[in-house]
Amino acid sequence: MRFHERTHGVYFDDLDAFGILHNARYLLLFEHAIGSFWRHMGWGGPLDFNDNPDQYHLVRSNHIEYLRPVKGTGEVRVRVWVDKLGTTSLTFGLRVMPLDEDVDHARGQRVIVRVDPSTQRPAPWTESFRELLVPYRKDLEGGGG
Repeated sequence: MRFHERTHGVYFDDLDAFGILHNARYLLLFEHAIGSFWRHMGWGGPLDFNDNPDQYHLVRSNHIEYLRPVKGTGEVRVRVWVDKLGTTSLTFGLRVMPLDEDVDHARGQRVIVRVDPSTQRPAPWTESFRELLVPYRKDLEGGGG
């Protein structure tokens, strides 16, 4: 199973009063990593729901486990893969790690749902989208993030 990984800076204004990465910033790291994943998959330009209906999706949930604090400023890696692809939903797996070792500062998931732009109801992912994600799907290969 493949994954996508991006390095992110941690700046002074990302820290809480204890000098560690504020818990709310992890969602922003997840958002940036998933955005980078979409660009890597070829979704870097303007959104066009007529040409690519899979781009119209909404976040259903986020889940984060904070395992080891990120202390001070510096950089972290955020890894993203597809945990599961359902009929209308997609679950991303995410890890926040230091640059120099594969240990988790945090692990998380984000669930998105493909939505029909006109009805605002869940809609199935297209076959071309499903094929595009095959290398990144943990649920197909039993791999780990």
